[in-house]
Amino acid sequence: MSGWIAIAGLGPGDEALVTPQVDAALAEATDVVGYGPYVARVRPREGLVMHPSDNRVELDRAALALDLAARGRRVVVASSGDPGVFAMAAAVFEALEAGPQHWRTLDIQVLPGITAMLAASARAGAPLGHDFCAINLSDNLKPWPVIEKRLRLAAEADFAMAFYNPRSQARPDGFARTLAVLREVCGDERPILFARAVTTPDETLRIVSLGEARPEMADMRTMVIVGSSRTRIIQRPGAPILYTPRSVPGEAS
Repeated sequence: MSGWIAIAGLGPGDEALVTPQVDAALAEATDVVGYGPYVARVRPREGLVMHPSDNRVELDRAALALDLAARGRRVVVASSGDPGVFAMAAAVFEALEAGPQHWRTLDIQVLPGITAMLAASARAGAPLGHDFCAINLSDNLKPWPVIEKRLRLAAEADFAMAFYNPRSQARPDGFARTLAVLREVCGDERPILFARAVTTPDETLRIVSLGEARPEMADMRTMVIVGSSRTRIIQRPGAPILYTPRSVPGEAS
């Protein structure tokens, strides 16, 4: 088959953070498939067909991309951030596994991008400088008890934690429940970063204690990072620096 699929990460927002590899794939593509706002980030040009869709039809658009590639089209499946982090790479492979056998002969590449947690961490300093985990707080694809269990175990293990999709209009209460679990396990003093619209003109960064955190501080454009017990704040003129030391004191094994 002459068609191909590139599952591409468009980065957190700033065009300068889109990799040259992704730019090259877009320059060769005949079609771009993705969630509407992400497709809108791709510059239109003659011969490039856009296929925007709703946020909750991941498998449908993955199947569309595979079908287009099977018909000889050169398809970029667009994700924000990195396509392998809570994004379209897994959806494409899920559709591939369930689809017709001839899809498996397609040329499929995953092109990495700078994901929101790394962009937010870099803006604030290095809160993910030691062991950390990433948790998607949306309960659209997994039930709340699974989220709560993972939150509790990650907090008990003293990971720094990066939270995607913390709060939406359809899920106004989930983040309040998240904060309650974290306070129960971690106490009130742990630093928490609210990084909204990172690398865009609307960017805001706010560092507060867990006890000061409120649900309305987050929305779907916000990356939330909770420090471990070792995470530190360096006060200085201008914005403070949030970082987690690379070493953990203890006896050698």
